[in-house]
Amino acid sequence: MVGSSHEGLHRICQKDPASFTRTLQRVLHIPIPEPRDFAVLNADLTEIEPIERRVDTLLRAETDEGTYLLVVESQGKQDERKRGSWAYYLSYLHAKYRWEPVLIVLTQSRSTARWAAQPIRLGLPGWHSLTVRPLVLSPENVPLVVDQAEAERDVFLAAFSAMTHGRGPGAAAILKPLAAALETTDPEGAGMLAQFVESCLGDAQAKQIWKELMMPVNYFFRHEVAEKVREEGREEGIEKERASMVLRILDWRGIAVPDSVRDRVEACSDLGQLEIWAQRAVNATNADDLFAGGAG
Repeated sequence: MVGSSHEGLHRICQKDPASFTRTLQRVLHIPIPEPRDFAVLNADLTEIEPIERRVDTLLRAETDEGTYLLVVESQGKQDERKRGSWAYYLSYLHAKYRWEPVLIVLTQSRSTARWAAQPIRLGLPGWHSLTVRPLVLSPENVPLVVDQAEAERDVFLAAFSAMTHGRGPGAAAILKPLAAALETTDPEGAGMLAQFVESCLGDAQAKQIWKELMMPVNYFFRHEVAEKVREEGREEGIEKERASMVLRILDWRGIAVPDSVRDRVEACSDLGQLEIWAQRAVNATNADDLFAGGAG
């Protein structure tokens, strides 16, 4: 089953492709041309035959040197079936779009990173008809960002650092500078990054540290309209804004929201319930997960 960590690792790339490509340049030291435009493409590669094939994230990057497809795969563990799938993805996308595809694998596991980085060679020994060389971002090469000034200079990289390294007793050294850096950026962008980081933290200790760091800020509901509503004491307005934020979190994560779910969230007047649903939206894999386990 696809988990929140898997989703967070690649969906953050959809929300800020420019920062993602800068991270690739900085971490991998490869000459990726500077993109001037991005588009998130349909990740479904299913053909007429009833075999579902879907990449995690597919980005089109327009550069002065041409158009590239960034095929982003979030990988939790080693899976030999993926090696054949990745070769298929690249061949299919090149045949469909006639743009150069680039495979990028994201993982929080060092052993998975080493496995994923191995070239995929198809054909005869000594005569390979097809060779695939994935680019891999992992704890092996993503830098540890533990300095607040550095985190403020590149908040996206700091968030990505937390998403790949943020676990165990050393998590606080990464999460505290990031929390301070988020205070210096716009609330909506900070909220988005905070939620992706939360979804990727690998253990209970790191999650608790992050929860305590975020508690004074409450990025789920911090934006100009909500702040104005609080100041004026209009509780009805707060309810509407919190309901809107629950739905917006699902939208940020690319989760379809049926009318029945939208109507139930918008009709709710219980601020505590809306906050519970917002917390669940961060880790949900579908909209109905908001209501898992009953009303609360």
